[in-house]
Amino acid sequence: MKASLTNIVKKILLIILGIISAGFGLKGFLLPNQFIDGGVTGISMLAAKFTPLSLPVLLILINIPFLILSFKQIGRDFTISSVLAIIGLALAVAFFPYPTITSDKLLVAAFGGFFLGGGIGLAVRGGAVLDGTEVLAIYLSKKTGLTVGDVILLFNIMIFSVAAYLLSIETALYAILTYLAASRTVDFVLEGIEEYTGVTIISKFSEEIRLMIIHKMGRGVTIYQGKRGYTPDNMPPAPIDVVFTVVTRLEVARLQSEIENIDQDAFIIMHSIKDTKGGMIKKRPHKH
Repeated sequence: MKASLTNIVKKILLIILGIISAGFGLKGFLLPNQFIDGGVTGISMLAAKFTPLSLPVLLILINIPFLILSFKQIGRDFTISSVLAIIGLALAVAFFPYPTITSDKLLVAAFGGFFLGGGIGLAVRGGAVLDGTEVLAIYLSKKTGLTVGDVILLFNIMIFSVAAYLLSIETALYAILTYLAASRTVDFVLEGIEEYTGVTIISKFSEEIRLMIIHKMGRGVTIYQGKRGYTPDNMPPAPIDVVFTVVTRLEVARLQSEIENIDQDAFIIMHSIKDTKGGMIKKRPHKH
């Protein structure tokens, strides 16, 4: 129960920080300089220029269809969190006195996108969305052969095309820069500072490699029971231990070097991992 309460508080704090960051990106950079972004936020900013409705009201209204879709596709808890987060962002934009930071267009595109993307990423880590585009992308990816990234890209291409027609090509180009900065920041926040790599090692010296990973690398390790599939002399497959571990990107070169010192013929498979939970990967390596 204590762990559950801690998790809820953590999520609430992440959503609040996300709202503050996204609001700062909007009011401190984008809105004072007539910039727009992609997604539902971009549609709201475009609509605010050509309708009597204010941006905070439009942020809520335009997200409503996406929130209904979220309730059907993802679930009640996520949708409730998203509703509260979007209302919170609208209130922050309406009432919070953010200062205007700069009028330099390049800085506005870069840092406006950075703070907006950081806010979106923090909210997602807290179990909510500030922009309903991702919900639509998940839904359409299930109905079509497109990936979530493809749907978001096509959605934003339409927004930027409309912006180029209604406003100017220059505004649309700066909007693309803002979107790129925001999307890269979202990836950074969601995937973390460290990039993890899963490493599978097949070697006849598996026990030595296991001990090296534990004592020299200070990392956890898992042993799979396998069989050698390649038998050129038609002999029965011989059993072999398959070693699996997870290290950070900065530790990959050292791990490879240590494996080569034990077995230069070891077969190594590496693949990227976005995040990990539990185990020893996020703890300090043991010192021996």
